[in-house]
Amino acid sequence: MLTVNKEKMKYEEGMTIDDILKKKKYSFPLITVVVNGEVIPREQYSTYKVEDGDNIDVIHIMSGG
Repeated sequence: MLTVNKEKMKYEEGMTIDDILKKKKYSFPLITVVVNGEVIPREQYSTYKVEDGDNIDVIHIMSGG
């Protein structure tokens, strides 16, 4: 089981950050993903495999003025 933004999500073998973003329907252009306290670079979203029990925070960055 994963925790994504404090909500439980079923873990599937080989899941990547991209898989999670698609399943959660997160499509914001400016997103930062933190796995167990570590910021994951955007270019690794399609290759970074999460592990069962990981705590994942998906942060939507907004600009304003």
